[in-house]
Amino acid sequence: MALATYHTVKGRGEHEIVIQKSRFIAFFDRVETEKDAQAFIDRIKKEHWNANHNCSAYMIGERDEIQKANDDGEPSGTAGVPMLEVLKKRGLKDTVVVVTRYFGGIKLGAGGLIRAYGGAVSEGLNAVGVVKRSLVKVVHTEVDYHWLGKVEHALRESPYQMKGTEYLEQVDVQTYVEVDDLDAFEEWMTNITNGQAKIRQGEETYLETLV
Repeated sequence: MALATYHTVKGRGEHEIVIQKSRFIAFFDRVETEKDAQAFIDRIKKEHWNANHNCSAYMIGERDEIQKANDDGEPSGTAGVPMLEVLKKRGLKDTVVVVTRYFGGIKLGAGGLIRAYGGAVSEGLNAVGVVKRSLVKVVHTEVDYHWLGKVEHALRESPYQMKGTEYLEQVDVQTYVEVDDLDAFEEWMTNITNGQAKIRQGEETYLETLV
């Protein structure tokens, strides 16, 4: 069964910070398989072959079944693990991150490296964005045309998000409704239309909102 809600990175993006003259560039993407995560990591490594390190971390699966961290030559536990910890702390799923380091000549020490790699991921996520994905169904509300104004007005004033409107023999107003809220929505819409609406559930999808 698919998760009702979860958080993940908004999409592919990057963000750079400079610490003690070293450049730390965090690259993010959303992935659904370990193969995709590895392909993303390989691509960044190829693009930044001349960097000192390309450290990586990813979390994949509904129950975070796949968790990997790689220090790529940095002292053990100073790069990949702190990066993974940020993903865990944010509760992110299906997310991969690579932090590319161009050494600036000043050694940071173990504590400094942990803060730098963790900070690069944390700041990077703030810049790239995190989304909440909610499992929804598209609910079709079919009504006679004279109900349209009332239905649209009620939806605009509500927390529900409209997908669109189809003008057929009757008007079909399509709304995204979270799966846990389907019964309440149908009851609400039935009241608005005095029981005159034909309400049916359509396809299931995920709706994304920036957090």
